Amino acid sequence: MEVLKVILASLFSAAVLFLIAKIIGHKQVAQLEFFDYITGITIGSIAAELATTLDDPWWKPTVSMFVFDAVTVALSYMTRVMQRTRKYINGTPTIILNNGKLYRENMKKAKLELSEFLLLCRQQGYFDLNDIQTAVFEYNGMLSVLPVSTKRPLNPEDIKLTPQLEHMGTEIIMDGRIMDENLKRKGLDKEWLILISNKTL
Repeated sequence: MEVLKVILASLFSAAVLFLIAKIIGHKQVAQLEFFDYITGITIGSIAAELATTLDDPWWKPTVSMFVFDAVTVALSYMTRVMQRTRKYINGTPTIILNNGKLYRENMKKAKLELSEFLLLCRQQGYFDLNDIQTAVFEYNGMLSVLPVSTKRPLNPEDIKLTPQLEHMGTEIIMDGRIMDENLKRKGLDKEWLILISNKTL
């Protein structure tokens, strides 16, 4: 059956792409979930083929796109429900630097060169490795850095201050229009708004 062949071919290509992406490493998929990266590229390619190959049956690339979409949804569901599958599908964070020690073996596993690691550090604002307590190469290709205690930004707790709790701002007027729902949410009304407006004039 022709439809079954398309479905099986799509599943096979999804598996091959997954293995290739695993071999390439996480640095290629920064800011994307692991399978979203390869699925996004593949669906885009199939969609382009559907739009340009007018002579072939239109339903074949359409079925293939639905298969890739279904695989992505299924894997996303698996990573949410079965936490043990996350390290196989998304990967795991890798410690690259800790307490002044650079883990070369972990860099090899992450397929990360020293020059690339130094670049990621500089992008985080760290030009000296001595300023870094721990550096973790995340499964999405990003680098998380914990600075040494003497290099981290000062916060109120360091000087025993307790600042007032701040809340997210709410727009009362946007594009010259009064946002009635936002006024009600804050327990205010138009009379209060008119009063405040008159005081500021």
